[in-house]
Amino acid sequence: MNHHTRPDDAVPRRRGAMAVGAALSSCALVAGVAAATPAAAGQGHTHSGVDYVALGDSYTSGPLIPQQTDANCARSDHNYPSITAAERKVRSFTDVSCGGAKTDEMWKAQGTNGPQLDAVKRDTDLVTVQIGGNDMGFGSIIATCAGLSSKDLAGNPCQQYYGASGFDQLTLNIVETAPKVARVLRAVHARAPHARVVVVGYPDLLPDDGSGCYPTVPFAAKDFPYLRDTGKRLNLMLRTVARLNRAEYVDTYGPTVGHDMCKAPADRWIEPLRPTSPAAPAHPNAKGQEAMARAVLERLAKGSGHH
Repeated sequence: MNHHTRPDDAVPRRRGAMAVGAALSSCALVAGVAAATPAAAGQGHTHSGVDYVALGDSYTSGPLIPQQTDANCARSDHNYPSITAAERKVRSFTDVSCGGAKTDEMWKAQGTNGPQLDAVKRDTDLVTVQIGGNDMGFGSIIATCAGLSSKDLAGNPCQQYYGASGFDQLTLNIVETAPKVARVLRAVHARAPHARVVVVGYPDLLPDDGSGCYPTVPFAAKDFPYLRDTGKRLNLMLRTVARLNRAEYVDTYGPTVGHDMCKAPADRWIEPLRPTSPAAPAHPNAKGQEAMARAVLERLAKGSGHH
């Protein structure tokens, strides 16, 4: 997820870490500097009578996946909202997802991409939201863990780094992100009182069995299960916040297990730090976006009474 790292993230000054950071930052720059008109993407009239708005960060927008319809937000017309809109034959579709977005960008412009919540109107029927990864710092985490890996390739230097104060900083980051996501959901309900609101979780980035794949993904062996668990905690928070704020939750982690960035190019739906398919580092490729779309479509097909 494209993050603008804070100085206190203390990314080690190693060339390897800087290279990883640069790869992720280049995504953030492409995604976050400015953005094109939010409502232009994918307008169309059909018979289903649903007005659909997609909110989110780079996992929603689909950086580098063809075709890019908005270079400033790194938005693809083959991201999961676009696939969902086409399959559901919605009446209108507005995708304002933007790479690098945090919950703040729901209320404030990101370049020329206006505040994402401005796209949500009183007559909006369906809203998907995928946000929170940038708030908890995932891009800087990846760069930090890659930079620390050579200290102890068999150990867990990254986990030790984030636990140095006696508690796990990443767990705290997730806890601190929960009220921010809740505030977004309350704002969506306030703007579109009758809309079906769906929170979309994040996919499986690393092997679910805890194994690693150094140097394809340059983390120390025991940091793979630590970072896997961190991703699961983020999703658990999103599921909980959705339930507490009258929203549905879509699990994209389960459907993407076995297709993480350690898998062979033909099998992976998440690209590693040096992608071989058009996608940003540590982000879903076109197959990953299709998998997330299938999960969203299955959720929508069940009717809004199911959680």
